[in-house]
Amino acid sequence: MSEGTNFIVSPLQGTVLFVASAGAEYSKGSVVITLESMKMQHDIAADADGAVSEVLVQVGQAVKTGDRLISFIPRRISLDSLIEVSPVSEALVRPDLDEVQRRHQIGLDDERQEAVAKRHGQGRLTARENINLLIDEGSLVEYGPTVVAAQRRRRSLDDLITKTPADGLVGGLASVNGSLFSGRDPRVVVMSYDYAVLAGTQGQQNHRKKDRLFEVAEKLQLPVVFFAEGGGGRPGDTDGLGVSGLDCWAFHDFAKLSGLVPLVGITGGFCFAGNAAILGCCDVVIALEGSNIGMGGPAMIEGGGLGVFAPQEIGPLSVQQANGVVDLVARDDAHAVDLAKKYLSYFQGPTLNFTIHDQDQLRTAIPINRVKAYDVRKVIELMFDVDSVLELRSGFGLGMITALARVQGKPVGVIANNPHHLSGAIDSDGADKAARFLQLCDAFEIPLITLVDTPGMMVGPEVEETALVRHCSRLFVTGVNITVPVVSIVLRKSYGLGAQAMMAGSTKAPLACVAWPTGEFGGMGLEGAVRLGYRNELAAITDESEREATFQKMVDRMYEHGKALSVATHFEIDDVIDPADSRRWLTAILESHRAPVRSGKKRSNIDTW
Repeated sequence: MSEGTNFIVSPLQGTVLFVASAGAEYSKGSVVITLESMKMQHDIAADADGAVSEVLVQVGQAVKTGDRLISFIPRRISLDSLIEVSPVSEALVRPDLDEVQRRHQIGLDDERQEAVAKRHGQGRLTARENINLLIDEGSLVEYGPTVVAAQRRRRSLDDLITKTPADGLVGGLASVNGSLFSGRDPRVVVMSYDYAVLAGTQGQQNHRKKDRLFEVAEKLQLPVVFFAEGGGGRPGDTDGLGVSGLDCWAFHDFAKLSGLVPLVGITGGFCFAGNAAILGCCDVVIALEGSNIGMGGPAMIEGGGLGVFAPQEIGPLSVQQANGVVDLVARDDAHAVDLAKKYLSYFQGPTLNFTIHDQDQLRTAIPINRVKAYDVRKVIELMFDVDSVLELRSGFGLGMITALARVQGKPVGVIANNPHHLSGAIDSDGADKAARFLQLCDAFEIPLITLVDTPGMMVGPEVEETALVRHCSRLFVTGVNITVPVVSIVLRKSYGLGAQAMMAGSTKAPLACVAWPTGEFGGMGLEGAVRLGYRNELAAITDESEREATFQKMVDRMYEHGKALSVATHFEIDDVIDPADSRRWLTAILESHRAPVRSGKKRSNIDTW
């Protein structure tokens, strides 16, 4: 505010709304003139300590910028212009703030004791309890907490506020695993359907909330954790103008995030239709024991004339784990959250602290008897950081193991053949499982370690009925075109096309390809090669014992020719190593790798299958 020698003048154009003085006479106190300009009130105060002589304007008078408002005697004068001083003292508790705070409280669990008790009675946590378990304490910034269901035409607003808080979808920004990654931003978008609100159905407003949060996730490139439970579209919403609702953007926007940010889906109870579609778009699906997952629930099945089924009959976990829909099975809500936090951690960077197992144990992890089975999961546990291995889709594609793990705190992906299933031969399910895992790691710059022990691709008329030719070829097409570092360690058998597929197409495709002393190589399994290559010679031996002894000598001779040490002398692999030195090779590659900084997608999407 400007001031003259003996006047306080108006800083703007407006109308005098009122004049107030602290004393009966101006000379005994301060004067406040309130001007109204463009529907906004501005207080102009003069605290003159007895210096004010006259107020020069009246209530209702229009003034221009620079017009004189107050005259004063220039003694001990303090002028404070355009300050927010109300001429009337306001109460300490503002009604508008109180209303906002109250509305935010209504949707919290403390205000919904009956719904919470029912949920707990089912052995389940509420939507907000799950989110609070997942995130770092106090980190949630919630979007749309005061939204209600779009049913104002059929229900009162008070009823909607009480019965449909947040329109059944809690979501916002929060941090996860913040203590593990000091100095990094561990923020994610977290969302949860609330089964206690209209059975977790998808309404007009919560669809809009999803759209908003998916947009935020895309622009900030943040991972999304989605608790999906409930049915599909809600038929009871009345406030929209549309007919089918098929112009909803939620599924478009969520699917678009694939390959850009990690997508984590968690479900329990019943997950049908729209919720199942959201879940199926996720990179990883975590399901509680007792879950039922289906693209159509009982109503849709019956409506299609396909019979009447109880929800428990549709997509039980026993089915969805074996067929590959579910990646991880959780005992309860808390366990599901723990799994989600561990999974997310691999995409948040190296951990600061880690411990390693005694690597000498790897020397005896594989039996000397070359045809005796062993537990490759034990090898994986020993080779990587303690408690760092998280196996995905363990119930599907049993001949192939896919897992996330760490070496010196650095995240890696692990693919290994499983000798306990088809002797490690690669079938259609195993090929699909591994190829999809390759895409996941490649999309987010996670280096890959392959542990090879396979007699090759599975063969036979039955397996060809599963379209093996196409499925196994996915391993070649995908593996050859990824750009993250690959390190291959041959544990034992490395035969034929299956072995090449495990090594991105060739022993020279990985940045390092080494073998343990138990490694053996060839175009096909030794026993099969002998039986085929020397069929006539063996058939000519009439004595069965002599024929078997001759056969074994031929196998032994071929083994000597194809054992790892022999292959290494021809430089078909980089070295034969002491198993205890495996981490040294892995570390040499991983510490030299610098992941490129990207601002968008590396891959267009990650295959959901």
